[in-house]
Amino acid sequence: MPVESLFPRLEKLLPQISKPIQYVGGELNSQVKDWDEAEVRWCLMYPDAYEVGLPNQGVMILYEVLNEQPGVLAERTYSVWPDLAKLMRENGVPAFSIDAHRPVKAFDVLGISFSTELGYTNMLEALDLAGIPLHAKDRTEDDPIVLAGGHAAFNPEPIAAFIDAAVLGDGEQAVLEMTEILKQAKRDGADRAETLLRLAKTGGVYVPRFYDVEYLEDGRIGRVVPNHPDVPWRVSKRTVMDLDEWPYPKQPLVPLAETVHERMSVEIFRGCTRGCRFCQAGMITRPVRERSITGIGEMVKAGLEATGYEEVGLLSLSSADHSEIGEIAKGLADRYEGTQTSLSLPSTRVDAFNIDLAQELSRNGRRSGLTFAPEGGSERLRKVINKMVTKEDLVATVTAAYGAGWRQVKLYFMVGLPTETDEDVLEIADMAREVIRAGRQATGTRDVKCTVSIGGFVPKPHTPFQWVGQADPDTIDRRLKLLRDAIRDDKSTAKSIGYRYHDGKPGQVEGLLSRGDRRVGAVLEEVWRQGGIFDGWSEHFSYERWMTAAQAVGVDVDRYTTRERDELEVLPWDHLDSGLDKDWLWSDWQEALAEQDLDDCRWIPCFDCGVCPQMGTEIQVGPTGKTLLPLSIV
Repeated sequence: MPVESLFPRLEKLLPQISKPIQYVGGELNSQVKDWDEAEVRWCLMYPDAYEVGLPNQGVMILYEVLNEQPGVLAERTYSVWPDLAKLMRENGVPAFSIDAHRPVKAFDVLGISFSTELGYTNMLEALDLAGIPLHAKDRTEDDPIVLAGGHAAFNPEPIAAFIDAAVLGDGEQAVLEMTEILKQAKRDGADRAETLLRLAKTGGVYVPRFYDVEYLEDGRIGRVVPNHPDVPWRVSKRTVMDLDEWPYPKQPLVPLAETVHERMSVEIFRGCTRGCRFCQAGMITRPVRERSITGIGEMVKAGLEATGYEEVGLLSLSSADHSEIGEIAKGLADRYEGTQTSLSLPSTRVDAFNIDLAQELSRNGRRSGLTFAPEGGSERLRKVINKMVTKEDLVATVTAAYGAGWRQVKLYFMVGLPTETDEDVLEIADMAREVIRAGRQATGTRDVKCTVSIGGFVPKPHTPFQWVGQADPDTIDRRLKLLRDAIRDDKSTAKSIGYRYHDGKPGQVEGLLSRGDRRVGAVLEEVWRQGGIFDGWSEHFSYERWMTAAQAVGVDVDRYTTRERDELEVLPWDHLDSGLDKDWLWSDWQEALAEQDLDDCRWIPCFDCGVCPQMGTEIQVGPTGKTLLPLSIV
């Protein structure tokens, strides 16, 4: 039956709030399909404000992939700010999609993409505003299936009570296969339980209701056991092997309001084998899969024509690592010379950067600052985290950049890394001072700047650091102060060095959620009930609220954060297979403690991390002699 638009009721509220345009919809390249002609209807959510959520590539890709299918409809929703949420509750207006302003509760699936665990409270707020029962066990045939995805869904146990299902890994093929299962289930008249069972039986969709967690007397997990004979003991991640077969988004959305990224982006490859031990994204997205030069060129051309943007972001975890990045940059710079179309690499490693590449990227547009991420302050610590960049490499690279005309450089580090000491952190100040001095010498002026940006380290599942004890907030904050004072103490360089940092408290909450089990869900719910939303925003985050909530429900935060795990402990996510062998991860953790670095396995023999055998392929050198790809796609 037809579902009416909520916009007439919403429109009356918009004059009373800030930034009402973000709820209007109708962006360039957005779609509104006929509700009655669709058998399966998806509502895709990014659990943050419009300005953060709209540029998200994952949601944009799935939105197009689904809407291309006949009989399938996809719309989008984002988190609403507290001013509108208050009015919606007062006036009985439920959560809505922004494409056609249909009630979120009316869709078959509410798919939520989590980039960070701090978005979990926004999910609870969205469920409540939609009139969907908070707990999965309380939902009926009238409620959508609540599905989690994204990097922060690789351990969905803290939100297991609130979601019906989770998908690990790439979503393009997964959403289409799920759609077919949902379509057939509808035709068969299957109820909610049967539909979820059909999804779980595929082995690629995790449905928490079909798994029981058993605990030991000391509170650790004993095991996670399927409670239905037809579901697998372990659920596997999904991996799209040939990116050229999935050239999305073909028509990127152009926002109506200002967003965090005002550019057209193309993902040039997926995955990373650098082996940075702190980096969950690099571990869980293995193996590396490159998009071809031709595929990249076609996507850039189509995207610019569809959007009118003047900047193209070449996206990946480390874009300069594409085996043909030089040719890609030169080819695009040649094609768009004189058009004011600029290119950018949002992520660049020091040891993959060169001035020729940078010159190509800036040839047709403004020369923005350069960002590099040494991550650790000392060379010893960089061996521990396997980020092998020497101080000499960094200074040489930055000096060359200053000499070629750049004047702004940003250096990103983390504090609280495993085995870190105060001396490791203070070496960050030494490095920044050397960068400034080298820049002044290269340019002959004092007109060079270096910004030191610091984040707190949070151990993540499916990484070699998943066992480590996290540094407590007091330790983080003390070291941040030491570093700030060290930067300020040298008057000759202090004014040229900017210093930005986040205190240690949000990191501890993120750590609680990232390595939590199902018991942490009670903390999450209590925080939301006490008003916790938008925890990724400093003006909304309350550390005291999280600690008070944990105490109220009897959860020991230190047990999940500062406690170091042993090798044989069952981790909350062990039944979720990222492709990485747990024994290999433990071995890599031991090598970290021994300060032993590992090379990139794209260019040397395999380390046997488990990903490639798990995918049923072997690895060999590709036709260029450089790129290693699965045999099935070489």
